[in-house]
Amino acid sequence: MPTTFGLFVPQGWRMDLVEIDDPIQQYEAMTSVARAAETNGYDSVWVYDHFHTVPTPEIETCFEAWTITAGLVRDTKRVKVGQMVSCNGYRHPALLAKMASTVDVMSHGRLFFGLGAGWYEHEWRAYYNSFPDTPDRMRAFREACHIIHSMWTEERPKFEGKYYTINEPINEPKGVQKPHPSFWIGGGGEKVTLKLVAQYGDACNVGGDVDTIRHKFDVLRQHCADVGRNYDDIIRSTSINVHLLDGHTDPEQATAAARGTASYQEYSKSFWVGTQEEITARLEPLIDAGVNYVLVYMPRVAYEQDQVARFAQEVMPKFS
Repeated sequence: MPTTFGLFVPQGWRMDLVEIDDPIQQYEAMTSVARAAETNGYDSVWVYDHFHTVPTPEIETCFEAWTITAGLVRDTKRVKVGQMVSCNGYRHPALLAKMASTVDVMSHGRLFFGLGAGWYEHEWRAYYNSFPDTPDRMRAFREACHIIHSMWTEERPKFEGKYYTINEPINEPKGVQKPHPSFWIGGGGEKVTLKLVAQYGDACNVGGDVDTIRHKFDVLRQHCADVGRNYDDIIRSTSINVHLLDGHTDPEQATAAARGTASYQEYSKSFWVGTQEEITARLEPLIDAGVNYVLVYMPRVAYEQDQVARFAQEVMPKFS
């Protein structure tokens, strides 16, 4: 079965636009990468839903996810656009479902709708003056999945829960994808998140090493069996950070600009640094574990797009 690839665009969250001063040019650099992904055959481009930068909050650009999702679907023609993932706590789920329906129409059916429970405490407290504990975030997340799905599938949905209540909101148009916009649920929680994937999701996104991913997919398979869902109908994705080398340069020297003050050893713990052969070899076990969709983040593509094209030409065909 072929593996599909998506690419994260530089939106500022990972401090990947700081060498560009003009915010207009920052946006144009981001959308230029999206167009490069489209030209080079990636299936999708992705953004993060965050307000403050990482690894520490800095006074730097971080474009808002849904605004740029709407922009990117109009800046491109073929490539799909998704969020990995929208934080449930940042917008009421009924409003979020309405926003997604609108963007799905704007994109002519190219929206990937990602949703997660949220985790970044600093920005949560900055914007909302609170940070619910994990059980509350997960219970609210469960209610949100139900509401969003009903907003896309029912004419006058009603729901009364502990965290959210809706009273027959009208959502027209509901989008153009059938039966509804593609619903990606992020996270590997075995008791809540993967069960929600089986119940509502078109796709999941899980992280970890090969053994962890294989185990999570086994749990998902059982949840699918419990609700009468075909496991193979669900896209199974993971996200990786890749620094693709050309094979002729020293790895430490080649990563110097991307690493900044981090050592090569520190950098290589979070990035796959290697040639096309080495990256391919690291991908193969993930594919064997059941991954059929890979979301790739690459450093410094706002300034130089060589890696975007080379990954498409050298790595992606190995899994087509």
